[in-house]
Amino acid sequence: MAARFRMKKRGVGELLRSPQIEAEMRRRAEVIKTAAVTIAPVGGSSDPHPGNYKSSFDVTSTRRGGQRRDRATATVRNGAYYARFVEYGTERVRAHHVLLRAAAAGGR
Repeated sequence: MAARFRMKKRGVGELLRSPQIEAEMRRRAEVIKTAAVTIAPVGGSSDPHPGNYKSSFDVTSTRRGGQRRDRATATVRNGAYYARFVEYGTERVRAHHVLLRAAAAGGR
């Protein structure tokens, strides 16, 4: 006789908010952070903040994330005020796409 499975939305919701899923999301975010720190650019001798961007990566997690606040999530961010310029570039500086490349390479 074949086994039967009945999915219950409430049970799936509890699973998505569980501490185990939050821990896994945080682990994946830490892998991405490590990859980002590895490939982050460091300014030259004329840079007023050498190494600041590289040391400003941070990981946060919550069990109430997502658009509907119904699942565990983890976020990797860079707190340097110029992080968006490093990621997306400007008219004078090319984009480095550090977090994009780190997310593509890591998180498994």
